[in-house]
Amino acid sequence: MVQGYDVGKGLVKKVSTVDHDQFTVGQISAAGFLSAIPMTLVTAPFERVKVLLQIQGQKQLKAGEKPRYAGGLDVVKQLYAEGGVRSVFRGSTATLARDGPGSAAYFATYEYVKRQLTPRNENGATDELSLKAVCVAGGAAGVAMWIPVFPIDTVKSRLQSAEGRPTLGGIIREVYGRGGLKAFFPGFGPAMARAVPANAATFMGVELARSALDKVF
Repeated sequence: MVQGYDVGKGLVKKVSTVDHDQFTVGQISAAGFLSAIPMTLVTAPFERVKVLLQIQGQKQLKAGEKPRYAGGLDVVKQLYAEGGVRSVFRGSTATLARDGPGSAAYFATYEYVKRQLTPRNENGATDELSLKAVCVAGGAAGVAMWIPVFPIDTVKSRLQSAEGRPTLGGIIREVYGRGGLKAFFPGFGPAMARAVPANAATFMGVELARSALDKVF
């Protein structure tokens, strides 16, 4: 994701003006959204396979009954046999609808919070890296990424796991019929609790690695 973000910033630089290599929040959001486009080609089929295997793992098999899928590769083979490449990549649009806005909010929140918390010297320049600022900004970014797109993720998972030829509208009506708006936020609390430390650690690792590489090169 971070590498895709760097590519996104490079594209933003080509089509807009970046003063003193300081991206605006809007430019950061655009770079974040662009980073999700190539990632979707990779994540969408992998997540489809993962969802199907997770559902299979939760199913209680009868005596002598064998699971439908023997593993990840078998899932891909069966999906391709059923509907070709389109079946393997089902949910790609929903994945981009989740990851595009989510990545935009993710990186914009991180950069904004980090800038606000990082001490500056008398000239207004940023002082040395503040790990406290990085951790707080990383945790905030994780929350900001999931809050607006959590319902989309729920719909995407249902769409990728449904049998036959489900429609987006049909999935949305099905989810809403099971419990109203709350049904679009299953496991929201644990996801938020996990997002804070996980993304704080992620950004701390990224920033420390960048700092080390800058000193070497």
